[in-house]
Amino acid sequence: MTKNQRPYADPNDTESLIVLKDAYIVWQQTVNYAPDTSKRFNSIMWNFITWCHARGITQPIEVNRQVLESYQRHLFHAKSKRDGGPLKRATQSGMLVHIKGFFRWLNKKNYIPYNPAADLELPKREYNIPRVILTPLEMEKVMSIPDVENPFGLRDRAAMELLYSTGIRRFEACRLKIYDLLPEQGTLTVRQGKNKKDRVVPIGDRALDWIDKYMLEVRAQWAPDLDVGFLFLQKNGEPIKPELMSCRLRKYLVRAGITQPGACHVFRHSMATAMLERGADLRCIQEILGHAKLETTQIYTHVSIRRLKEVHRKNHPVG
Repeated sequence: MTKNQRPYADPNDTESLIVLKDAYIVWQQTVNYAPDTSKRFNSIMWNFITWCHARGITQPIEVNRQVLESYQRHLFHAKSKRDGGPLKRATQSGMLVHIKGFFRWLNKKNYIPYNPAADLELPKREYNIPRVILTPLEMEKVMSIPDVENPFGLRDRAAMELLYSTGIRRFEACRLKIYDLLPEQGTLTVRQGKNKKDRVVPIGDRALDWIDKYMLEVRAQWAPDLDVGFLFLQKNGEPIKPELMSCRLRKYLVRAGITQPGACHVFRHSMATAMLERGADLRCIQEILGHAKLETTQIYTHVSIRRLKEVHRKNHPVG
């Protein structure tokens, strides 16, 4: 077996890592796990199983605490496919959480006599300060770039206005349906957001105006006869894909002189920072962003302080 080749699954070996991985995914589906969660688990487990097979480990019963700690060290030294740097601690932790969940399930279903991952310590997660935070003036410059006389430009402007007004995530914006907007109430409902939680967030009048313009002038022409109701569409009537939205918005950021990495999340980070700097309560921002933990939202306090220090450095008479 080559380095990147997936190991062969013997269908008759009903207690192999591969077969039980698939059984766990079926169980996830029956208890209503998000499809993206199962997809990520499958990818993570293939990496783990391939690593195990290279060491002659094919059965869950052969995996003990020492094996898991060895794999944890492997992840610590592994390189990111994206930039060639070390895997972020949050990435390592997320992968190990999925593996821990798998072995917990195996033990609960009596496939193994004990859970070898029960006491496995996860890497402490770092909360990194966002690299790109735009000021309101910089954001206005970005949003003025799309050609709103062009249908694609108008759609993109509406998407940017929505992202900046609400701070919702890229995948949440792509999943939005028309009925999720309540213009008369000035709210938007995010359905099945991160961790499969619904939430209601405010949306400003300006964003609603641009969305209304897009719906009248563009979406009405792009929507097929069997319209499934997604808000942001491609020209063929299909819902816009997250990767395409990022690609489109990234081009506008680059044209505005923003060379650091980032696309849709730049609008989310910039919105949260701007609100905090104008006195918004941190817990209110947490609710709007849909953060499960306040610690995640607190990164924006560090951003705000960093910006204050920069203003102080530039304007204080003695620096």
